[in-house]
Amino acid sequence: AVESAKGKYAHMLFNELFEDYSNALRPVEDTDKVLNVTLQITLSQIKDMDERNQILSAYLWIRQSWYDAYLRWDKDKYDGLDSIRIPSNLVWRPDIVLYNKVDDDFSEPVNTNVVLRYDGKITWDAPAITKSSCVVDVSYFPFDSQQCNLTFGSWTYNGNQVDIINSLDSGDLSDFVEDVEWEIHGMPAVKNVITYGCCSEPYPDVTFTLILKRKSSFYIFNLLLPCILISFLAPLGFYLPADSGEKVSLGVTVLLALTVFQLMVAEIMPPSENVPLIGKYYLATMTMITASTALTIIIMNLHHCGSEAKPVPQWAKVVILDYMSKIFFVYDVGENCTSPKREEEEERRLEGDDGCQRRPKEVRSSLSTGNDDCNLKEKLNGNWNKSYGIHGENVRETVNCCSCYKMLIKNIEYIANCVRDHKANRAKGIEWKKVAKVMDRFFMWIFFIMVFFMSVLVIGKAA
Repeated sequence: AVESAKGKYAHMLFNELFEDYSNALRPVEDTDKVLNVTLQITLSQIKDMDERNQILSAYLWIRQSWYDAYLRWDKDKYDGLDSIRIPSNLVWRPDIVLYNKVDDDFSEPVNTNVVLRYDGKITWDAPAITKSSCVVDVSYFPFDSQQCNLTFGSWTYNGNQVDIINSLDSGDLSDFVEDVEWEIHGMPAVKNVITYGCCSEPYPDVTFTLILKRKSSFYIFNLLLPCILISFLAPLGFYLPADSGEKVSLGVTVLLALTVFQLMVAEIMPPSENVPLIGKYYLATMTMITASTALTIIIMNLHHCGSEAKPVPQWAKVVILDYMSKIFFVYDVGENCTSPKREEEEERRLEGDDGCQRRPKEVRSSLSTGNDDCNLKEKLNGNWNKSYGIHGENVRETVNCCSCYKMLIKNIEYIANCVRDHKANRAKGIEWKKVAKVMDRFFMWIFFIMVFFMSVLVIGKAA
């Protein structure tokens, strides 16, 4: 019975209130009086943050309340009925809009009901999905913070007609649904009164600044960490043996991999002058890899100089072969500090070469003794011939034997000189190979240090 009685009074109240009511005019008794509209914004969810187009999509609850001078009643006459819910299009509503809206849809707000109280206070709660412009600063991407403004104000009424009052000092975040990409660090509200050049009247507005902090875990594991791991492969190209033929291929492959990651970042970021932090890291790493590939080509030319090249300069022998080789633990080509057996074999090989070098000397000494014997025989034969007057076949055999020994000595000396020249040319090529190996180790540690400090610098700026 009570419910039916209140429904009866509600119908009667509605008919009496809207009998001569017009929602086209501002509901004030005095046209010179300002109508105060209280505004409150509740952020429910961030739907999307389009960095490339600089658009923020958010789901908001917009609450507006004001007093209508023509919609009042005495609740005692209506059995204590103090409020009714009616469609919002039946009453006057302030034309408060989002100034920095970028949505193509200019339709009317959602026609939700308004709560009308007996003292004329109207409260209108309307949900809205807004798309607003947001100036995105990607200098520290993916460790960046963004500040997006939501500016609300009346489109046609000036401050002398409709004044906007903040309900709270900030937006309401109590019902915010956590976002997977962004953290909310606040939503302060500031009232501004602006006088435009076209009009002398003030126009108030309320600006809500949404402070966002990007959750960088996704980008660290998918963009930054692979880049760091790939960049550490670049110095290892110097450690790769020159005879493998894969030194330049490794550098080019790493360069192509970083180019793919840079294109992925370029698709996300807006085409602005501010280069993101991760983009700077990619650019520095690609420059370093390009330099390492160029140095690898130069060092490979040193490695393949061969025996026809000029000898290693004296300063290079002192600086590179004597000092730098010891600093970077570089041994002779083909030698390994962890395998003493190879060192013993090398010593045996060298001893064998020395034996081979000694053999021609022994042969020459023996031949020289043979030559002396030949001379001695000549002398003896000559004395014998003089003493006994014997001439003929014995003298011819002695001469033939001496000429045979002389030809044999010349051939052995020629072979020894060829072997000596070959060993000198081979030693020259080995020296150039060792120079190339020392330079490889030197640049490997230099680039390792550069990659390490670049990674620490990026993480330090992010922190």
